[in-house]
Amino acid sequence: MSYSQATHIEYKNGGKSLKAYITGFILSLLLTLAAFGAVTKHLVDDSNLYVLVPLLAIAQLCVQSICFLRLNLSREGRWNVLPFLFVLLIIAIVVSGSLWIMYNLDYNMMHF
Repeated sequence: MSYSQATHIEYKNGGKSLKAYITGFILSLLLTLAAFGAVTKHLVDDSNLYVLVPLLAIAQLCVQSICFLRLNLSREGRWNVLPFLFVLLIIAIVVSGSLWIMYNLDYNMMHF
C-alpha cells in the first residue's frame, strides 16, 4: 500500500517568443555599441557624455528587463516585478550612500 504522487513541473516562457528574445538581443547590442562608440569615437563632448552613457544604460536595463526577465504588468508578471523593484531600491540605497560617503570624505580631506 504505497502511495506515490508524481510531480510535474511546467516551465513556461511567459508568452515570450523567439522574436522577443531576438529583438531584445538586437536592441541591447545597439545600445551597447552606441555607448561604446560615443565614448571611444568622441561623438559628443565630455559634459554630454556624462548624461548620454547613463541614459543608454537605463534604456538597456529597460530593454533587458522586458525582453529577457519577462517583467510585465499582467497578473502573473507582478510576482516578478516586486522583487525587481526591491533590488532597484537596494541598489539605489547602496549607490547613494556610497556617493554621500565619498562626498564627505572629499570635503573633509580638502578642508583639513
